[in-house]
Amino acid sequence: MRKMTPLERLIPYNEALKRINKSIVPIERVETVSIENALERVLAENIVANMSVPPFDRAAMDGYAVRAKDTEGASSTKPRTLKLVQTLHAGESSSKTLGSGECIQVATGSPIPKCADAVVIVEVTQRSDGSVSILEPVGTGENISLRGEDIEKGRVILKAGEQLFPAKIGVLAALGKKEVRVYAKPLVAIVPTGTEIREIGSLLEEGQVYDVNSYTLTAVISRNGAVAARVKAVPDDLEELGKAIKKLADCDIIVFSGGSSVGERDLLGEVIRRLGEVVFHGIEIKPGKPTLFALVNQKPVFGMPGYPTSCLNNAYLLLLPAIRQMARLPPKTERTVRVRLAKKLISSSDRMQFLTVRVGKGQAYPVFKHSGAITSMAGADGYIILPTNVTVMKKGQEVTVILFD
Repeated sequence: MRKMTPLERLIPYNEALKRINKSIVPIERVETVSIENALERVLAENIVANMSVPPFDRAAMDGYAVRAKDTEGASSTKPRTLKLVQTLHAGESSSKTLGSGECIQVATGSPIPKCADAVVIVEVTQRSDGSVSILEPVGTGENISLRGEDIEKGRVILKAGEQLFPAKIGVLAALGKKEVRVYAKPLVAIVPTGTEIREIGSLLEEGQVYDVNSYTLTAVISRNGAVAARVKAVPDDLEELGKAIKKLADCDIIVFSGGSSVGERDLLGEVIRRLGEVVFHGIEIKPGKPTLFALVNQKPVFGMPGYPTSCLNNAYLLLLPAIRQMARLPPKTERTVRVRLAKKLISSSDRMQFLTVRVGKGQAYPVFKHSGAITSMAGADGYIILPTNVTVMKKGQEVTVILFD
């Protein structure tokens, strides 16, 4: 029978982040997607404008296209009256050359007729049969959007590495681009371990539990620019764990839940040492102490604790940054609030502690139960950090809460 072996050396949380960061290589695979499916994807090419936007001089307001000099001196008491020679709607153009003393009715977006150099807005005009009285003068170029004013042809308008948000999708549409080349989303395999794990929908026998971690990990992965691939639970067996790693060679990251602690059946560390390099095994944090990170054929492998709260907590702290780095996404921006503790906290841990809290009425209420309780996370708005050198935090003490998504 295999003996329980304590973790040899715990490393600080920041050191764990540093080692992971150093081991992650940004994805190189590229694919072409339609702009309908390009939201939040990362560009893999520079976008050079193949046309000017707008592609012609156009009216910026509803009104009348005029020669600016024909409106000089116009006022409500002494209007300038112009002959209305044509009406244009959006999408229509005119072959007519505007003459002196004439105007053409235009809608916002209408092409500017030849020899017109300004638009008088409809609000400062009075119209009668066949003529328009201008009540205010306009200057040359007023209320006109010039050709190329928004996007100049030949200009690099979006750069490789930029993340595509709605306005940038709009730029692609304005240039008439139906497709765009983007970096592929990393494929992240999720492997639950343990003979006690059962798939949702099956009947539970004594000692068995439903697979929670695959679903929480999938949610974290999917929200951060990657694709999750859930596989069936693997028993705590050296040969089976090794087979699982080899079968998932096409994935970009492999995440095991369970099997990374120090029990008789926690075999993941031993398997990986046979196949690759353990970068670290054990972090000075609570919850999540037995987390493992390794490289097998240069592929990142995470060994997450089996308890749901520990697993999800470390997914936020360690897996999420790694996925975003590989996906070429910017680091997640932390949102924080400053509130006061609703009750006194006493820490008996010699590790940095991440304590989940609910925020309400300007106070932080601890909701952490234990590492096996998923409601420790589900009922929380975020967490506070208790450093290793802090054993007591007083009721009413101001703290920083780092909010979840």
